Amino acid sequence: MTGPSSTGLSPVDGNADWSVSTPAAEGLRAGTLIDLVNRIRGGEYGAVTSLLIARHDKLVLEEYFNGWSADQTHTTQSVSKSVTSLLAGMAVDRGLLSIDAPVTSFFPQYAPIANLDDRKRAMTVRHLLMMETGLDWSEATYEGSPLDRMNTCGCDWLRFVLDWPMRESPGTRWEYVSGGTIVLGGIVASVVGQPLYQFAHEQLDAPLAIRNSTWVVSALENGVTHAGGGLRLRPRDMLKVGQLVLNGGNWRGVQVVSERWIRESTAPLLTTGQTFGTTAPASYGYLWWRLPDGVIAAIGRWGQWIFIVPSADLVMSATGEVDANFLSAPTALYRSVLPSVIR
Repeated sequence: MTGPSSTGLSPVDGNADWSVSTPAAEGLRAGTLIDLVNRIRGGEYGAVTSLLIARHDKLVLEEYFNGWSADQTHTTQSVSKSVTSLLAGMAVDRGLLSIDAPVTSFFPQYAPIANLDDRKRAMTVRHLLMMETGLDWSEATYEGSPLDRMNTCGCDWLRFVLDWPMRESPGTRWEYVSGGTIVLGGIVASVVGQPLYQFAHEQLDAPLAIRNSTWVVSALENGVTHAGGGLRLRPRDMLKVGQLVLNGGNWRGVQVVSERWIRESTAPLLTTGQTFGTTAPASYGYLWWRLPDGVIAAIGRWGQWIFIVPSADLVMSATGEVDANFLSAPTALYRSVLPSVIR
């Protein structure tokens, strides 16, 4: 990609990835977006590394900052969870998975499971999807958390989570449990008969022409995929995931995941209390967030975001490098990008 043009925005390169257009041609106020991009370039938004916008299924803005470029893959952190939700939906669509099945039923090889009681037996796939596991698990502070311990244990991640003690019955409350998404990935892998990363490459990457994606995989023989935060994608491919959701699971005429699953998984099923810099609390579906103005979001640490705005036929992705600027992307969305839309 060449440098910024006289308009203040970098030219968007058209290729097989995306049809391209301009903000003005797709009903966005270019001046508002130029002002936003210049503020990011000037450091006002901190360590943002990319900002991309598509409207009407066309890429209209593609900017990289702080030394990043279009062909580099970027950590997505917990955006990986939302992608895992899509993969789970594909297994459901194929009749291979019921989300009301008990979690422990998928892992007979792990018997005896530690701390097994009626509460753990009652935990279902749906509880994993909705972060209502009942596990005695907190990630409010990462250092020393169960997630930190799991990531550094050098052990079997699935056993680590399956053996973890319960605090209460599943469905009692919403509690962010990344380990539950790793177990969900293990369940999807077991029912489709291949590692989760391989299933993702074949069933998501191939139809969307996603290039060079990678997943963190455990070094142990069972090779568990880190479904909770281990996916790396190019920002253009993050935007494709958002467009797939906006299109009801369809990508260029191919129904990659059912519209029913997209509708069900992105519905605002419960309120979390998280606000992400907005006035109204966020809701949660099946590993997807719902923000004010009907915005669907995938959210990752250090400022990784995908926003889907059905009312504006718009998708935005952003990446970042530090937690200090975690809220830069939603601030940009609500202060600049949505106000730029010409209704």
